[in-house]
Amino acid sequence: MTSHFSFDIENQDPDTLARTGQLHTAHGSVKTPAFVGVATRATIKALEPQALIDLGLQIIIANTYHLHLQPGEDTVAGLGGLHAFSGWNRPTMTDSGGFQVFSLGASKEHGVGKVASIFPGANTPAKPKVRPSKPLVRLTEKGVDFRSVIDGSPHTFTPESVITIERKLGADIIVPLDECTSPLHDHAYTKSSMERTHRWAQRGLAAFQLLKDDETFPNPHQALYGIVQGGAYHDLRLESARTISNMAFDGIAIGGSLGRSKTDMWNVLDWTIPLLPDELPRHLLGIGEIEDLFMCSARGIDTFDCAAPTRLARNGSVFLKGAPRHRINLRNAQFINDDGPIDPQCDCFTCQHHSRAYLRHLCRAGEFSFYRLATLHNLRFLVRLMADIRDAIDNARLTELAREWGFNL
Repeated sequence: MTSHFSFDIENQDPDTLARTGQLHTAHGSVKTPAFVGVATRATIKALEPQALIDLGLQIIIANTYHLHLQPGEDTVAGLGGLHAFSGWNRPTMTDSGGFQVFSLGASKEHGVGKVASIFPGANTPAKPKVRPSKPLVRLTEKGVDFRSVIDGSPHTFTPESVITIERKLGADIIVPLDECTSPLHDHAYTKSSMERTHRWAQRGLAAFQLLKDDETFPNPHQALYGIVQGGAYHDLRLESARTISNMAFDGIAIGGSLGRSKTDMWNVLDWTIPLLPDELPRHLLGIGEIEDLFMCSARGIDTFDCAAPTRLARNGSVFLKGAPRHRINLRNAQFINDDGPIDPQCDCFTCQHHSRAYLRHLCRAGEFSFYRLATLHNLRFLVRLMADIRDAIDNARLTELAREWGFNL
């Protein structure tokens, strides 16, 4: 285990695989299970670091691909790394850019997302969500060639270069380069991609170990998580879980295509998690809607990140327990004269100071202040919910709490 990084399991739910714990990093500890805020460009859109601290967010994840393109890892390193650069001196993760490889490549080619409308092997026709287009990346054994979405300049990510970039960025938890396959990729391609991701994992791990504890980097006390791939194929997920678990990683992340529905995603987790070492922390990449917080925690996930809660907020959707899908859209006409808060039970700044009617006005008028106020609410809502989930696990009542929210574990 990397110096200054450790994971302590505190309690185990008797009815599920859920557990509470403490994830210790060089920049503080995280109570788990925890939601990880998505700070793509070293910021959560519309919120400054102090606001995140005030609402109780414990950890954020930034994007290696976007920070490499702008402002560049050397600039960030020269300014003291992500923590000093952003003013967020709390636990931080960075991803590898692997999902951007997917979104610029197979996602465009196939017209699908991470959880798509088709499940590999199912007797249903492919139904792309968007019109397919030409991929903007090229994958080889060496790595990934791509052009900047900012200025069109050519770039190459290799397992070694990505580790160097992440070392310069200085997050507490980093991951190696991987490929997130499409739900429309067949078994043969998914297997080939998975095996290449395993080889990249070995190369990334070797590069990380060469640079380990190098005091010239902003944060010499980083941890490296391996990534389990294999798409929605049972045999490949098992193989990848075993392979990655046998490498000397500090934690395990689960990535890649997760099928055509939430049920398919639960199956992938059910196949994978029993094969992972109990003592290592587990992260689920890119998943974090309200239902997911319950279902993934119950399956033993310790941390998960998702941009959906903040993206929903900017588009007018705010969380409210008991509403359809536990959210309402403030754009709707029904709120034009509503003088109540979004959620009478919420202690966030937005709910304490502003009415649904006023927030609807800001949203419909396109005022930037709405982005901030709605985002504050959605993140505070999730922070409070995760605290309730941890308390329920500690007190052996997670199944009961899930039922109160309308979910059956």
